[in-house]
Amino acid sequence: MNDIRRTILLAVFAFSLMMLWDRWQVYNGREPLFLHTSATPTATVQQTASGTAAAAAAPAPGAAAAIAGTTPHGAAAAAPAVPHQLITISTDVLRLTFDTEGGSIVKSEFLKYPTDRDDPQPFVLLDDSAQRVYLAQSGLIDDSSGAALPNHKTPMTFSGPRALPAGANEMTLRFESPAVDGVKLIKTYTLRRGAYTIAVQHEVLNTGSTAVKPKLYLQLVRDGGAAPGVSTFYSTFTGPAFYTSAKKYQKVTFKDLDKGDASFETSSPDGYVAMVQHYFASAWIPDTSNVPHENFAHRISDNLYAAGMLIPLNSIAPGASRTVSDTLFIGPQLEKAMATTAPGLDLVKDYGRLAIIARPLYWLLSEIHALIGNWGWSIVVLVLLIKIVLLWPSAKAYASMARMKAINPRLMDLRENYKNDPAQLQREMMRIYREEKVNPLGGCLPMIIPIPIFIALYWVLLSSVEMRGAPWLGWIHDLSVRDPYFILPIIMTLSTMLQTALNPAPPDPTQAKMMWFMPLIFSVMFFFFPAGLVLYYITNNLLSIAQQWLINHRMGVPLKLNLPKF
Repeated sequence: MNDIRRTILLAVFAFSLMMLWDRWQVYNGREPLFLHTSATPTATVQQTASGTAAAAAAPAPGAAAAIAGTTPHGAAAAAPAVPHQLITISTDVLRLTFDTEGGSIVKSEFLKYPTDRDDPQPFVLLDDSAQRVYLAQSGLIDDSSGAALPNHKTPMTFSGPRALPAGANEMTLRFESPAVDGVKLIKTYTLRRGAYTIAVQHEVLNTGSTAVKPKLYLQLVRDGGAAPGVSTFYSTFTGPAFYTSAKKYQKVTFKDLDKGDASFETSSPDGYVAMVQHYFASAWIPDTSNVPHENFAHRISDNLYAAGMLIPLNSIAPGASRTVSDTLFIGPQLEKAMATTAPGLDLVKDYGRLAIIARPLYWLLSEIHALIGNWGWSIVVLVLLIKIVLLWPSAKAYASMARMKAINPRLMDLRENYKNDPAQLQREMMRIYREEKVNPLGGCLPMIIPIPIFIALYWVLLSSVEMRGAPWLGWIHDLSVRDPYFILPIIMTLSTMLQTALNPAPPDPTQAKMMWFMPLIFSVMFFFFPAGLVLYYITNNLLSIAQQWLINHRMGVPLKLNLPKF
């Protein structure tokens, strides 16, 4: 039985070392040992703003293989060299910059979310600058005849207000293209108060003398750089994602696009295409009345990628028109708001394989916050509630540890007496276990049950944009960044070491040393973790110590510090 415990401890220690080495590899820009979902390209964009806009590509899916270049068919004919204008529009939560060249959104600023605590300027998601390229574009293609049609390079005329009028709940913007080969495109954006969703209508008018059969493309163009402020000590996903009712949420890494082996559903009558990063996302959500559309994602050029969809509009007779309604989401990953926007949109807030546990935990955390009003104390209360729910298995574990601690001196004597006879040592130890009714694994097995719950809570705290800029108390002004004075990580390290000292020392000196090295090794990572995550671990440690003291006290086994002997 002692060998089983030794095997478990060695496995835990080996896995911990592998995880630490993996993070170190990623931190130094090398290939990770494990498949992470975060984006690996980190190079900044070298093109100028105008040059990048010119490189932003039209789709190149299988059904439109002819559109493999960097611009759609007829882009040169559809985009004469005329000056274009940047139009800035403001609501109470959004400031968007539109380009009259194609009516594209080239910059988005979130007025309720500062860049960080030291920079009160609104956080920028979409952008077209030397440091970042991230655009929302749409237009028409005709891959059957090769006709030039209005696209994201076509000059358009703008009409509409520049700011949401006082007392109004919405405003409408209109971008109208000239007729290109007899086809005119009118884009209408409707922005609403307090909303990060934009209703978009694409009206296609056939002003020519022959029928046309265009396709509407909706795409998000982004460079492959990591999201600003992302730590190298924990992994979050950056890149395109698709959702369909058939295959649900599908992430596509930039690395897969570089290799040309990205896997996702290429045709669907529903769903959306998104571009995801830590805390924020954008998404095109078509309302195509169950008309199948084509999904695409590909690399445009070095460190520049496009993801989107092609929607067939069928034949439009001369003098006729067709209107397609879509929704464009540009905003923070607020789970409740995204869930009401479109089916599956809340999945961009990715909890991984433990989503079935993480989502109820997030709901409970948000309900606690609604009562308390402070995210830091909400974390403390949530961990307390979890400890109460897990009281029985935890009590079993600590009771087993207390019994092991009581017989530990006898085991140490046996180890000394039979150090040259391992077989007899095992027999004598098993005899004592039977006499005292102690299960040597009793302290380990019940502790396995809470592990998935606390891993799920880790992802809840890491993924929730509500933690961004949320203060707790005193010096903790932002739960999403590390403690500026490392006070919480130090407390966490000390509490973990205290837990180790209160546990019964393993008979094997090597195991005993190992149990002391582990908290010291893990504490290195926690010095760079967000304060909210560290607060969660501290709370769990302190409650565990209190519970262990209470159980030992009831069993008449006084707590004793088992200090290391190195």
